[in-house]
Amino acid sequence: MSNCMNICGYDFFMVVNFVLSLLIFIVGCHAYVKTKDRTPFYIGTAFALFTLSHLISLIGMEYVFKTTMILIRAFAYVIVLTTLYNMGRKSVQRKD
Repeated sequence: MSNCMNICGYDFFMVVNFVLSLLIFIVGCHAYVKTKDRTPFYIGTAFALFTLSHLISLIGMEYVFKTTMILIRAFAYVIVLTTLYNMGRKSVQRKD
């Protein structure tokens, strides 16, 4: 079973997470360039940080950078939470 979850020695789920987070980063940057709305840029930036943490894992350095990876992921989550909070706040202000 575990052999089915490896792609050229890499964990299948880590590869999928890496690719998807990279795609979200690229789409977020593209949306920002097209709309000049900072929201997709912030979300894309957070996923760029997730991409970095997945890359660290893929190259086998997660044990060396364990604390750094925790900080990178925590910062990415803070970016997403802050962005979503600000979106909600702006939505409430528009209704008033």
